[in-house]
This record gives sequence, C-alpha cells and structure tokens, in this order.
Amino acid sequence: MESKNSHSQTVDKQFGSQAQDYLTSIVHSQGADLQRLGQLLQSHPDARVIDLGCGAGHASFVAAKAVKEVVAYDLSAQMLEVVSQAAKDKGLANISVERGVAESLPFADGSADIIISRYSAHHWHDVGQALREVRRVLKPGGIMIMMDLASTGQPVKDIFLQTIEKLRDTSHVHNYAPGEWLTLFSEAGLLVQELTSGRSQLEFKSWVERMRTPEHFVVAIRELQKAMSDEVIQHFEIQEDGTFTVDLAFIIAKKS
Repeated sequence: MESKNSHSQTVDKQFGSQAQDYLTSIVHSQGADLQRLGQLLQSHPDARVIDLGCGAGHASFVAAKAVKEVVAYDLSAQMLEVVSQAAKDKGLANISVERGVAESLPFADGSADIIISRYSAHHWHDVGQALREVRRVLKPGGIMIMMDLASTGQPVKDIFLQTIEKLRDTSHVHNYAPGEWLTLFSEAGLLVQELTSGRSQLEFKSWVERMRTPEHFVVAIRELQKAMSDEVIQHFEIQEDGTFTVDLAFIIAKKS
C-alpha cells in the first residue's frame, strides 16, 4: 500500500516540471467555473482566501482581483514559483504562496473566510481528511468552493475514466461522483449548499503532452478508447483523434 509520503513525492514529481505548461493551458486558464468563481467572490471584498492545490494559480488570480488576500497553497515548489512570478507580472500584490499537502494545512483554526480548490482534489491522498482540515481552518460560517472533474458514479463509465486518468498521470487518485462528494462534505461537517454539474472538452494531444505522458501509456489510452462500448463513447464524446469530454462538479459548502 502506497504511503502518503510516497504519493506526495509522486505528485510533486509529476507536476513540478510541467508548471509552466499549466500556466498557459487553455483548459486551466479559462472556463465558466472561473467566471462563476469571480462572480461569487465579488461579494466578499475583505475576505482572506486560501486556494488549496492552486496549481499554476488561475483560481488564485481570479480571487485576488475580488478579495483582500489570497494564499496560493500547493505541494509543488515549482508550481508556486510560477504562481509568484505570474502574480508579479499581473500586478497582483495580494497573493502569497505556501507549500504543503491538503491533508495537513499549516494555518490556524478559523483563519480563513473562504477556501477554494480547482482541479486538485482528484490528486489528494485522503479527501476526507483534507475536508476536515478545511473545516478547521474556516471561520464559523466560512465557505468552501470546490471545482473538479467528476465521475458519473456509473461503474462502466467510472472504470474507463479512472483508468485513462491513471494512465495519463500516475499521481491521479480518484474522480468522485456527486453523491460521493455530498457524503465526504457532510462527514467533514461542511454543509453543501449547491452542487452543479458541467462539461469540459479535453483536446487529446495537449492533454497528454501537458503531463508528458509516456508514449506506451498514450497508446494504451487510445486503444482503450477504441475498445469501449457505444454507451461510453457517446457519453465521453470520444472523437477520432482521442479528444473527449468530461463531467465537472461545482460545489459550494458552508462550515456548519
């Protein structure tokens, strides 16, 4: 069984050298979820926000334009260097960076108004523990905004999604279904106020190149795509070049 430390090392290794690619990635730098995040944060101008698993910082940049203070938090030191430089380039002086894992946050109890996370949770070793840490760090009535890829919860589609995710990126842990998210948040003492779904198309070539996926894994993904049932092909809208569409979850929860 893989230890938390070895998983953390895998995540750091996977994402460190790709930091710049994630900064320029269209999938990560754009999206209706980022627009919605910005709109939601407009009504919290004095907030201290922590961006959990910030990656190249796209959610942090959106937040920094709306709130008083943003802490960009990630396991990858190279990602945080990219965030710091990009924040300077964008003139965003209210972003600081801090390094660590989601399951053990180096922040005081009740020290954040809002915690956000985008496209990160499927890499976390223990989502339940991470959400309990979120609850601890949030102020009473504080808000958690989670954006991530989602599973349908249907086994035949789920096994396909988890398999291609793992082949593409060995640090992948799990994409959770909406029902699983509701349970995880509830068990952590966070009351889900809203859970909405969306879809996002992933252009195959850039999807694997961004993660430097080895060629033998790329071939395996393409062969698996071709071998799937019509039900799976239609749901994920798998195209001739491997481009496909995934489900997304947008969750707003409050510390109960």
